[in-house]
Amino acid sequence: MGFLKEFKEFAIKGNAMDLAVGVIIGAAFGKIVDSIVNDLIMPVIGIVFNADFSNLYIPLSDKITEGMTLEQAKAVGPVFAWGNFITILFNFLILAFIVFLLVRAMNKMRKKEEEAPAAPPAPTPSESLLAEIRDELKKRN
Repeated sequence: MGFLKEFKEFAIKGNAMDLAVGVIIGAAFGKIVDSIVNDLIMPVIGIVFNADFSNLYIPLSDKITEGMTLEQAKAVGPVFAWGNFITILFNFLILAFIVFLLVRAMNKMRKKEEEAPAAPPAPTPSESLLAEIRDELKKRN
């Protein structure tokens, strides 16, 4: 019983370590995707649509005047910052697409492993003897 308990504890620690590594890599990857969206994609979209998505908002107060940046508008009153939502939505879509590609690649690799035919097992001694008898009978006929 002691061995099984130690093995389970080791397996749990191994799974926890795998999870920790996955979370750390995921957080780093999330920062990379944030940079791609904020520094590469959104400026191009801003040029095409002639808008700065980081400062797109709908004022929800009369105190907010036109031409204020998002930070200035938030300091004055409530705003509906839909430009920030668009940026986060792009982040999510890119991450979801990459995770989809990773899962698809993993499934293809698993299928290839499953489809690989295993080498047929060597015949047992009794099967070998039966094959010899069969061959001998064929020779007599």
